[in-house]
Amino acid sequence: MLQRTMKKLAILQSNYLPWKGFFDLIAGVDEVVIFDCVQYTKQDWRNRNQIKTQSGLTWLTIPVKSGAHDRPIDEVEIADTKAVRKHWNLIQNSYGKAPCFDSVKSIYQPILQSAKAGQLLTHLNVELLKKTCDFLGINTAFSDSRDFEIVDDKNMRLIEICRQAGANHYLVGPAAKSYIDEELFARHGIDVEWMDYDGYPEYEQSHPPFTHYVSIVDLIAHTGVQAPNHMLRTRTELAQ
Repeated sequence: MLQRTMKKLAILQSNYLPWKGFFDLIAGVDEVVIFDCVQYTKQDWRNRNQIKTQSGLTWLTIPVKSGAHDRPIDEVEIADTKAVRKHWNLIQNSYGKAPCFDSVKSIYQPILQSAKAGQLLTHLNVELLKKTCDFLGINTAFSDSRDFEIVDDKNMRLIEICRQAGANHYLVGPAAKSYIDEELFARHGIDVEWMDYDGYPEYEQSHPPFTHYVSIVDLIAHTGVQAPNHMLRTRTELAQ
């Protein structure tokens, strides 16, 4: 009997400089579909994230043009590039003395300082995601949800994307447990696997007390090329 070839897929909305768990999920699949054709939501992770500074947790927020809440994510435009460039200054001030700051500088400074007014938020986010994945050694393929035929039902649209991508294994974060119908996925030949973020090791942060829930920038600034060792799936995938 021939064994079925497994292809794992994740379907994610793009985030701005997300935390390590976001990249760990990406490392656990063969392909990630950036699902930015859905409505933009305010005060979410699409245009902001947190870093640690001497003053504590601090938000980095990208201003977006008015009317964003009436548009899909992939049509939302950046309103003020000065703010994005200030993010780099804040990152530099917060992590400039961290042991691996040079890695942070090489990844993020060119992108953040070249952001342009009117640039699509999703383009900036995906560029940052890909550059970070390159540094972490994550070779997962990226796709755009607009390249797929999208249906209305919340579960069936995910199933259809999996089917069209040739995936039979869907990796998803625990927040989706409120709506994922695992039996429906199973009836369509797709296994659902839940991402587990427990067990991440701590590392020495410049501004204690320690927290896991900050941008990936923090991890890279303090651990550099050792960052994958602090991300469970990434470490496992790279070891294979």
